[in-house]
Amino acid sequence: MNKGNVLVIGNSGVGKSTLINAVLGDECAVTGYGTAGTTKELSIYECESVPFRVIDTVGFEPSFIKETMAINSVKKWSRESAKKGKTDTQINVIWFCVEGTSGKLFPKSISNLSRATSMWPSVPVIVVITKSYAIPDRQKNIDLVHNAFATQKRYAKNLKKVIPVVASTFILNDNAYAPPEGITELIDVTCELMPEGIKAAQTDIANFKLSRKRAFSQSIVAVATTSGIIVGAVPIPFPDAAILGPVEIAEVNSLAMVYNIHSDEKSKKFLNSIIEAGTVGITAKAAISTLRAIPGINVGATVLNSLIAGCIIAALGEGTIYAFEQVYLGKKTTEDLDWVKKLIESKFASQFMEKVSNAVSKLTNMSDAKDISKIVSELFYS
Repeated sequence: MNKGNVLVIGNSGVGKSTLINAVLGDECAVTGYGTAGTTKELSIYECESVPFRVIDTVGFEPSFIKETMAINSVKKWSRESAKKGKTDTQINVIWFCVEGTSGKLFPKSISNLSRATSMWPSVPVIVVITKSYAIPDRQKNIDLVHNAFATQKRYAKNLKKVIPVVASTFILNDNAYAPPEGITELIDVTCELMPEGIKAAQTDIANFKLSRKRAFSQSIVAVATTSGIIVGAVPIPFPDAAILGPVEIAEVNSLAMVYNIHSDEKSKKFLNSIIEAGTVGITAKAAISTLRAIPGINVGATVLNSLIAGCIIAALGEGTIYAFEQVYLGKKTTEDLDWVKKLIESKFASQFMEKVSNAVSKLTNMSDAKDISKIVSELFYS
């Protein structure tokens, strides 16, 4: 057996498909909104670098008939999988998904899980608390899960781990985001629970997890850049007001969470060095002064300021990702303050000014936030 198998199960709308996309790194599972769920039948997904397949199931609906159909579809697939010659489809781990924003886990949900997976009575279960945006609620939700499983004596022994996750960057407000979290931990724990003989090489998994962190980080920078573009359009003397400060702080702190850079005293100094090196006051003044000296700029101050603001946030994000990766890989530490300051300053040197200058030619007075965001993305991520 070259790969293990993970069965993903839970109520409809809990975010199973989004979770699968976050883990495997491809938009391979159909996602969407609505009351009827998005996965109509069991589907199997896999990624070359991950030692397990993921089986996405029909979500449990708030209807006896639909609930029974969902349970029976899993049981039918399980019976087929257990037939002779299909040992490669044996379930090794179950991800039981519950929604963190609901604050409830009814014993009935665990009963549904037990009924649907009756073919696999001893398979280890990881409870994945999806949409776990509120950090203060996470421990309460973990305790809720343990208490709920404790009431189900026969099934309680299968619970191996409870992991709160945020599968994609979630905007809380203009200056705060819930960054992707818990995904690489879920990959690690799932790999640990796989039988001997189907575990991936540590190097492969380490490289895959790093690629996921990069993808999560880029999604944060994209959200922050859009915020910067919107903030930059406000009718305030942009060069004289540190109006991007909250956006910068939110961006850097969110990226720190992705790379597990904790809030101890050394880390705080490291993060502050990044923010100070990319201070909006100095950078914006230099950018606007330089750009206004270029002949032929025919766009209004609001559009120009929005572009510069977006570029500042994107450049800061680009430098911060690199800095955090070096710490994550053990090549640098959070004590390397001079190094990180010079790194971030280099992101606002002549090459930055060239990028912004080239972008101006694509602007018009009719350019809106979406247009500007596309221009900035092409500059920094193409």
